[in-house]
Amino acid sequence: MFKKLIKWARTKSPWVLHFNSGACNACDIEILAALMPHYDLERFGVQLKATPRHADVLLCSGPVTKQIAPRLKRIYEQMPEPKAVVAVGACACSGGAFRGCYNVLEGVDQIIPVAAYIPGCPIKPEALIDGVAKLLGKA
Repeated sequence: MFKKLIKWARTKSPWVLHFNSGACNACDIEILAALMPHYDLERFGVQLKATPRHADVLLCSGPVTKQIAPRLKRIYEQMPEPKAVVAVGACACSGGAFRGCYNVLEGVDQIIPVAAYIPGCPIKPEALIDGVAKLLGKA
């Protein structure tokens, strides 16, 4: 019964940690726009948190470099179970415009498991809301 209550609470009110691995800030601005009153991602119970120890969902934006990869893995490991990762934007999904550069990995899924991909350059707030809603519907 207690596990069922915890699952219900995490599905109805996910806490999100936003991790920028060196993006051009276009996806970051759109993520913040989704949290503002016009789109209001908080109406689904989503709250932005500043620490991985309190987060249920990790939103990753930007290309993953070899330098940032260990930090991203450490942040992922600090998150409590159950956890989910969302790759936001073309750079996080596949490397985007930086794909093929000597220091850029092909995407977030090269380092940690990804539950949802939201492609676009930059993404639209509507796409982020749709992706998070579908992710929560899966849980």
